[in-house]
Amino acid sequence: MAAVSKEIFIDDFATMLRNGTAAVFAGAGLSVAAGYVNWKGLLKPLADELSLSLDVEHDLVKVAQYHVNRHNNRHDLEQRILNEFAGKQTQVTESHRILARLPVGVYWTTNYDRTIERALEDAGKVVDVKFEQTQLPHTVTGRDAVVYKMHGDCGSAASAVLAKQDYEKYHLTRGDFLTALSSDLLSRTFLFIGFSFSDPNMDYVLSRMYAKHDTSQKKHYCLLARETEKQGESPEDFAYRKAKQEFFIRDLQRYNIRVVMLDSYDDVPKVLKAIEWKFKSRNVFVSGAAHEYGIFSEPLALDFVHKLGDGLVANDYRIVTGLGLGIGSTLLDGALQQIYRVQRRVLRDQVVIRPFPQGVTAEQIWPAYRSDMLDFAGVAIFMFGNKLNQEKTQAVISDGVIKEFEIAVDKGIQVLPLGFTGYAAKQLYDRVAANFDTFYPKATSRFRQCFSDLGNNARPSDEQRKTIFDALVELANM
Repeated sequence: MAAVSKEIFIDDFATMLRNGTAAVFAGAGLSVAAGYVNWKGLLKPLADELSLSLDVEHDLVKVAQYHVNRHNNRHDLEQRILNEFAGKQTQVTESHRILARLPVGVYWTTNYDRTIERALEDAGKVVDVKFEQTQLPHTVTGRDAVVYKMHGDCGSAASAVLAKQDYEKYHLTRGDFLTALSSDLLSRTFLFIGFSFSDPNMDYVLSRMYAKHDTSQKKHYCLLARETEKQGESPEDFAYRKAKQEFFIRDLQRYNIRVVMLDSYDDVPKVLKAIEWKFKSRNVFVSGAAHEYGIFSEPLALDFVHKLGDGLVANDYRIVTGLGLGIGSTLLDGALQQIYRVQRRVLRDQVVIRPFPQGVTAEQIWPAYRSDMLDFAGVAIFMFGNKLNQEKTQAVISDGVIKEFEIAVDKGIQVLPLGFTGYAAKQLYDRVAANFDTFYPKATSRFRQCFSDLGNNARPSDEQRKTIFDALVELANM
């Protein structure tokens, strides 16, 4: 069977996310997990009225048309959409939440429900929803994502695409959706989830893309559960379904849609979570504050921090920082020199800067601020971690660094305390070392050595910096 391994897919799609060229196409299968019916469930009462079996009839668009023909009216179809989608209170699934957190700017769907929009809004994103052709020329200011609902929305059931006659007139009533979809398929890498590829409009677009571009089409991916034997099924029927699935997979290859096989659709959230981790593993949050530098002289400590910032950017990591006292500005200066003087890249591509709010009541919002900042990261590095006490007489452990560590752990972010820098970082290092297997259940022997070295304050800072990058590589593959 010509399928792509999950590992290759995860690495590649994470790269597309970093490049800003990823898109998602959600079919009915994604919404079923949220509690909505699929197309068969939607049409079953209407098929029963026609004395048709949906176990036999596979062209559901025709079944919908047969019902319209019988009554010369589509009211019952529209009412089914209202009842099953607009009138239901369902939960946003884990898959939807992960997709909403990812930096995906374009979503396409044939679904009528509003789960994608809700998930994006819950993630704090500005959503631009398009379900009528008249909405396409207009853009919501400051949007983070656009959701194209090419078959309509449950709140406008009268204009939803349902029956064969709706598909026949689609190029007249919604033709600009086909143009927009074709453009996105040419410029973005799509991930198809819960989509059967039986939709006539998708068939129309893909066939024309194939006719125009043949073997030069952009690659896309589709998550597909492999066929498994059903209870009581004959060996011949099972073999037939497996053969049919393999023919289907090979046919998708004509459009450069590469299938990623899953044992079950229950694995979808696991795969999406792996993509999220792979993407975020290149996003490094740096936590630290320093009024003094312990065994380091100030010039040596700042040189180490400066070179760390430079090295993170040079190794294609994205830095997330709140500009901690005595650390943040030096780290940022190192990063900026690499960005502007060497790579000449754009600042927003390499650094997420979130200076802490100041003022009388600012500390009240710091916990939420830290939490929001850490949402960008997959790995968190902790260094030094001290501040002046209230009397301004001596340096004490920075409680802010400790809190950032605890938030990172709660969010499942990989933590890497640099014990050799002392202070809060040393306390956190000792805490992790005492529970090493809990923090790093898949630790490699190489990572164990790196972690051990990062607790040794007798090693030269240049060697420690190299060890940090070795540890980051190991963490990404654990």
